[in-house]
This record gives sequence, C-alpha cells and structure tokens, in this order.
Amino acid sequence: MSETDDPAAINRRLEALRLEHRDLDAAIARLSALGSLEVHDDLTLKRLKKRKLWLKDCIARLQSDLIPDEPA
Repeated sequence: MSETDDPAAINRRLEALRLEHRDLDAAIARLSALGSLEVHDDLTLKRLKKRKLWLKDCIARLQSDLIPDEPA
C-alpha cells in the first residue's frame, strides 16, 4: 500500500490543506478589509485567492480518493 492509498495519510494531508485554506481565507479577509490602496495589494489578493482555489481543488480530489470505488 502506497502513501497515496493510505487513508490515514490522506486524512493528514487533507487536514494540512484545510488548515492552509482557512489561513488563506483569514488573510484574504484582512487584506480586503484594509481596502486596495496599491496595485501591489491587488496582486497579492489575487495570488492568495488563486492559491485558495487550488487548495479547494486539492481537497476535493483527496476527499474523492477516500470514497471507495463501487464494484461494477
């Protein structure tokens, strides 16, 4: 059994990704509350949002890996 097949390893990875997703959500909220005063802030905000979406996709993929395949 490889690490990618190990449900415990998948759950640990999922928890780490969820934590990073929550942290990014908080960072995005803080930046948004400050308002966009500079182009630099807008670029940072866009990068954070893009990373957050990527994490969401990774989380969804790993969650689907935990669902057992149905026999045909």
